[in-house]
Amino acid sequence: MATALEIAGQLRDAFPEVISAPTEFRGEATLVVLDAGRIADVCLHARDVLGFDMLLDLASVDNYGEDPRWTVVYELLGLGHGQHLRLKTSVTEEKGEVPTVSSVWRTADWHEREVYDMMGIRFAGHPDLRRILMWDGYPYHPLRKDFPLAGKETSLPEVAFTRPAPLEGGPFVTVASTADSIAREPRARTPEA
Repeated sequence: MATALEIAGQLRDAFPEVISAPTEFRGEATLVVLDAGRIADVCLHARDVLGFDMLLDLASVDNYGEDPRWTVVYELLGLGHGQHLRLKTSVTEEKGEVPTVSSVWRTADWHEREVYDMMGIRFAGHPDLRRILMWDGYPYHPLRKDFPLAGKETSLPEVAFTRPAPLEGGPFVTVASTADSIAREPRARTPEA
């Protein structure tokens, strides 16, 4: 049976100009799709030819301050061969868009809606790209690194807070300091009496 790294190599061989060399870390193989516009083609090949019949997760990373701004991460699983594969592609802030893979795996529908809602990355060709967690008309994307931890004020009094959410100083907010991670860890602190 082929390993995840060997299967990743087969996928790269099918798209040598589009995919970087596979990397392995702790038994998991990762491929970077250099042309985000080809992600749906790569995913379709991974499903139909290489047996990755399940999209486990689709997430995004905000590389705030860098270009490209975002990385979209696809976690794939082949139920027949039991191998896991991670695909990554970059999305610039200028373009802010990547093709949908909801036609490859139906489960991508809600994953892509969540990434759109929380990060603002659009998925071209998505059948129903609208907010899934925040209300329609909400002007921000709250998982972006430039979104303030305390939230932003809103003028919708019966829909959400009318002032920033009361997170500062709460028990689960890490304290900024030069101390080690144990001292900064919220669970390590005892609540004040």
